[in-house]
Amino acid sequence: MKPIYYFLGAGISIALSIYLFVFATSPNHELAGIFVGLWAPTIIGIGVYNELISIYEEIVYQRKQRENRD
Repeated sequence: MKPIYYFLGAGISIALSIYLFVFATSPNHELAGIFVGLWAPTIIGIGVYNELISIYEEIVYQRKQRENRD
């Protein structure tokens, strides 16, 4: 998946968190806003992890190609 999707997800999480914290009317709306706000670093972490895995797979593929040539 493209990294932009992860950052969009994190941005939506932050916006939803602010909305819940400020404008929601439930008794625990502040806690719900904080909970949703904690999703953003998790989403970004998953995006970084996936990007690192794709870089690693590319490096392994290139090494296999070099070994086959030699």
